[in-house]
Amino acid sequence: MIFDELFDFAVKATEKSYSKYSGFRVGAALLTAQGRIFTGCNIENASYSMTVCAERTAVFKAVSEGITEFSAIAVAGSSTDDFSKPCVPCGACLQVLSEFCGKDFQVILSDGVYRLSDFLPYSFSGENIK
Repeated sequence: MIFDELFDFAVKATEKSYSKYSGFRVGAALLTAQGRIFTGCNIENASYSMTVCAERTAVFKAVSEGITEFSAIAVAGSSTDDFSKPCVPCGACLQVLSEFCGKDFQVILSDGVYRLSDFLPYSFSGENIK
């Protein structure tokens, strides 16, 4: 899968966004190790703390179908139709990704490809619980 193609899936996912409060649409496209793509969008709620991000929506969709190995995620976000400015995953999404993905997991934004560790060099893991 070419990174531009995965990013296009993320942009397409923004069309499903339920963002009636902020007007900021976010889409994510998660590539599994098996080559399958799960998309997600942000879903807002009048009680803002109940809002869920596109990245977590995609991860939870995949995990709910038994898939826990991922290769890359593309994220696109905009309050207009200009997706050229990078939309960086929030800390909660990065932490969820770190549960399933290694530090070299690829995060694709409009301006390039990054590693998960570029955004979250330290994460909380099961090792912290033991």
